[in-house]
Amino acid sequence: MTAKNNASYNIISLMSGTSLDGVDIAFCKLAFENEKWSYEIVNAETIPYSGEWKKTLLSLEETTALRFQQINMEYGFYLGELVLNFVKKYSVTPDFISSHGHTIFHSDFTCSILKSYEGKPLKKKLTVQIGAGSAIAATGNLPVVCDFRTLDVALGGQGAPLVPIGDMLLFSEYDFCLNLGGFANVSYQHQHERIAFDICPVNIVMNAVCATLGKEYDHNGELAATGTIHVPLLNELNNLSFYQLPSNTPKSLGKEWVIEHVNPLLKKYKLAPNDVLRTFVEHVAIQIANVLAPKPKGKILITGGGTFNIFLLEQLKKHTSHQLVIPQKNIIEFKEALIFAFLGALRMRNEINCLKSVTGARSNNVGGIVYRP
Repeated sequence: MTAKNNASYNIISLMSGTSLDGVDIAFCKLAFENEKWSYEIVNAETIPYSGEWKKTLLSLEETTALRFQQINMEYGFYLGELVLNFVKKYSVTPDFISSHGHTIFHSDFTCSILKSYEGKPLKKKLTVQIGAGSAIAATGNLPVVCDFRTLDVALGGQGAPLVPIGDMLLFSEYDFCLNLGGFANVSYQHQHERIAFDICPVNIVMNAVCATLGKEYDHNGELAATGTIHVPLLNELNNLSFYQLPSNTPKSLGKEWVIEHVNPLLKKYKLAPNDVLRTFVEHVAIQIANVLAPKPKGKILITGGGTFNIFLLEQLKKHTSHQLVIPQKNIIEFKEALIFAFLGALRMRNEINCLKSVTGARSNNVGGIVYRP
């Protein structure tokens, strides 16, 4: 997979994850020289969502078609305004914007919630990210690359994960790249192919538990550390059918899967929040360790918000013999934003940015729609 020519790109990347922490904005410089990519995260920050935006995004899947389209545009204008403020604040000059958007629907073969319409099975999978690229382009007055997932889904893939091509080309010095975000996912090389998949939920569940205590997240894992493992719940979580799928099978998770499979188990036992958190931390550590156990010992680059959960990392260390590598803070927080900037650069070069070995699509593909103001 050789890029065509030397070039450099200044890109603003927009990323919103399932944990609803906020919008990650990063100004990244990417360059391709001598058959190798290099990168720099120049400026980056997370803009927290207001209570109103959180409420809107959480309830959007249950709204009317008209309301959905209105919010899609409003969210796009909102992202465009964030870009304008960011450009002014940091005095940067981007070439274009690369926007992931915010996922509202992501249905695959692991979830039945979105598989029927009026009682009839859906014939195809579905992925929807809001944040209209046209609205971002019109507001930010810059070209926008967005809608990275839908072509892959149309080609029979799961449209996720998309980050692994960035892991492969930007972080090749690590044996594994592990992201601890709303979900845990991993990527690695295997027999000259990139393999990647979602492992289990992480912050999407734990943050929701913390919300019942009036907290946004479990700082350093301190709440979980005071809890007790509830063995029956732990066993039921570990026995969910998703975890029995082979590691080389393209598989991705969405909030629909959590709603359908995880939330009923958490409600079933009526545990104290600290005990739920402690049990779920153990579950996460076990599932990650189960995936990595058969692999030769190597270096694991760990990124995502869950990296700051000290207690979670302590439990993971107990379950695995691999070397855990914690990078500098801006890589922990903004690696995904960096890689979506990279996906945008590949799209602008009309080069493959989505791998069939990862998603299960019929072919590698060049995902993303370009809007030019």
